[in-house]
Amino acid sequence: MEDRKLTVRAVERALDILLCFTTRSDLGLTEIASQIGLHKSTVHRLMATLEDKGFVIRDAATEKYRLGIRIWELSAHMSRSDDPAILLLPAMERLRDRLGETVSLYLRDGSERIRIQAVQSDQAIRRVAPVGVRLPLSVGASSKVLMAFATEEDREDLMNGPEWPVFIDPKVYLAQMKDILEYGYATSYEEREPGAAAVSVPIMDRRGNIAAALSVSGPVSRLSQETLHEYAPVLKEAATQMGLMLS
Repeated sequence: MEDRKLTVRAVERALDILLCFTTRSDLGLTEIASQIGLHKSTVHRLMATLEDKGFVIRDAATEKYRLGIRIWELSAHMSRSDDPAILLLPAMERLRDRLGETVSLYLRDGSERIRIQAVQSDQAIRRVAPVGVRLPLSVGASSKVLMAFATEEDREDLMNGPEWPVFIDPKVYLAQMKDILEYGYATSYEEREPGAAAVSVPIMDRRGNIAAALSVSGPVSRLSQETLHEYAPVLKEAATQMGLMLS
């Protein structure tokens, strides 16, 4: 039994190491050890195994690691038929071309949202939206959409959790949730970062459950409060079509 526990722990640690690369493309041994809270000697042994299996590559010049070819081989065999990041990309590109701003797709993961797809604006001044970034669920148009269409229990868990910002009044937040449910979209104006604005709508699947949050974002110089509300019906129309594409 003890050997089995140790084996599972080793797998968990190896997966934690791989997850470190969701925010950085290359990492040193010290950085990885710091992120996952393990001794460098333990991380070194795990990295040696991952390198031997081709999951990471070590650059001898910089002594940093990056993801190896095995990761890409695995991703090549992922099912594309029900992956919204792949399935909805053409529709997102059409929306970008219509509005001229960056279009993003978000999924909820626990107390965070993850940008799983993005189509960048072609404008010189634009909001760059890197794929894979994790953001809090308490602020931002997409965050509010994901929580407004979640269950009441999920909202209570978020507001009672340790990640909830003390400066956000739960009563005000719940009032926002009510408005979002009524109007079907959310906006944010320099809410999460200075100079940025966004409008977001839910993508509902055929069963009536929220599948993702679709957002359009850009600089406040182009996206005024009035413009955000004008774009909302366009996003809702696009989200309805996208929802029909999901199983």
